[in-house]
Amino acid sequence: MREDFRFVWSQRARYAEVDAQAVVFNSRYLEYFDIGITEYFRAVGLYPEPNLKGAPELHVVKAEVVYHAPVLLDEDMAICVRCDRVGRTSLTFAFEVHGRANGPDGNDLRASGVEVSVHVDEPRGRPTPVPDAVVDLFETYEGRTLR
Repeated sequence: MREDFRFVWSQRARYAEVDAQAVVFNSRYLEYFDIGITEYFRAVGLYPEPNLKGAPELHVVKAEVVYHAPVLLDEDMAICVRCDRVGRTSLTFAFEVHGRANGPDGNDLRASGVEVSVHVDEPRGRPTPVPDAVVDLFETYEGRTLR
């Protein structure tokens, strides 16, 4: 449900994102999730400096999309994102894409999904524990315990 998300990003379906039927092509929803999570990370405070300097290294290891109804060309969408849980080395994020047919706060669900990202030590590329400071940022933003 739309109201289960504190963070929402507005996006319009552009011509380059649709197929011959003027429906958003299925792979584009992962791009919408990526746009949403980037802006969510900014809102949470994960990107304290320009060019992502000092940000933790997170690699997506699982991505899932469930399609509920199509998004059409030039349609305005609400991309909803939240951190659902933090494990020892991973973070799980939930996504929903809603149409604006029922107004800006409507529950016109078009797609939902989950992504799991793993925190890595870039020089070695191996999973490492999620830093407490990162967990604190997400818990403060979401207003609840995530571990």
